[in-house]
Amino acid sequence: MSWKNWLLLVALALVWGATFPFGKIALVEIPPFVLAFLRVLLAALVLHGLLAMRGLVFPRDPSTLAAFLVMGLLNNAIPFSLILWGQTGISASLASILNATTPIFTVLVASVLFRQEVLRAHRVAGIAVGFAGVALLLLPGLEAGALAGLSGEPVWAQALCLGAALSYAFAAAFARRFRGVPVMVAATGQLTGSSLLLLPLAVWQASSMPGGWTPAMAGPAAWASVAALGTACTALAYLIYFRLLADAGATNASLVTLLIPVSAVLMSASLLGEALSVLQMAGMGVLIFGLLLLDGRVLTLFARPHRPAGGGLS
Repeated sequence: MSWKNWLLLVALALVWGATFPFGKIALVEIPPFVLAFLRVLLAALVLHGLLAMRGLVFPRDPSTLAAFLVMGLLNNAIPFSLILWGQTGISASLASILNATTPIFTVLVASVLFRQEVLRAHRVAGIAVGFAGVALLLLPGLEAGALAGLSGEPVWAQALCLGAALSYAFAAAFARRFRGVPVMVAATGQLTGSSLLLLPLAVWQASSMPGGWTPAMAGPAAWASVAALGTACTALAYLIYFRLLADAGATNASLVTLLIPVSAVLMSASLLGEALSVLQMAGMGVLIFGLLLLDGRVLTLFARPHRPAGGGLS
């Protein structure tokens, strides 16, 4: 990759990594489903404005609109809601690490369920090692739940974040439906669809809270986090990601998965004072090693250089 693509990759890891601490800050005063709705609504409005500026036409045919709803459900509404709900029980750092399992679930869904990819040996090894890392992350909660019925990092909250990663995997398989659709149009469509889907859920949660929830209950820090989540962490992140896809290809763009937990952990430590336990750090390390195996390029470092027959110099 060129140095510009590396800069884009780091920038994308930073803005997506910031999603987790910003979400944690906003959740203090905004319910999770309301927050998920505000995030996608703001991002959709930003991207609709950019579509208008660039003269791109938003599709109106029923089949494409229905596909936007499905993509918005799988890639935004479900995972955003589950991650934020999970973050009401676990740290932003741990949520980001669990979210890094997305490529593992994506390979399983694409190869086992939909037969879109071949499950090669290095991917099987990566999946096994990755899930070993997840087991290390879940272990403290499982032990605490078995012994005392409670945990500082409850398993139910971690399971929600893993569910979000699984939803992203199904979204990646469904995204093939949008080949030929301009990437900004596809991003705007799915965010518009997820806004419509999350609206009734947000209204229900706001009204069902004791005394009801109103925007006046959130302070400046929460609303600043909402603005950052919608503009930088969603709308801008999509623009960076699609530019990186076009310039560097999907394989290189996928490297962001390795960087997001690192950036999220560092920012969560700085903004929230969070710290991972030794076992959680070990789990993150094992998971990242599994992702490297899944990617496959790390194996080329250990491959023997090929020499032509006769042993001549090449």
